[in-house]
Amino acid sequence: MPKVKTNSGAKKRFKLSGTGKIRRKHAYKSHILTKKETKQKRNLTKMGEVHKTDENRVRDLLNI
Repeated sequence: MPKVKTNSGAKKRFKLSGTGKIRRKHAYKSHILTKKETKQKRNLTKMGEVHKTDENRVRDLLNI
């Protein structure tokens, strides 16, 4: 059997927390920032968690 490769796009986008949850960055923080409020931009900087319905799909990509 060949080795199972980790999806290279997923390993750049997701990190595991200490408790085993999958962390992700928020969308809408890359461009067109002039029309967004400072509070919105600040909250988008923080890491979020992957929703439980998508967790198995991300785990398959990361081979966890």
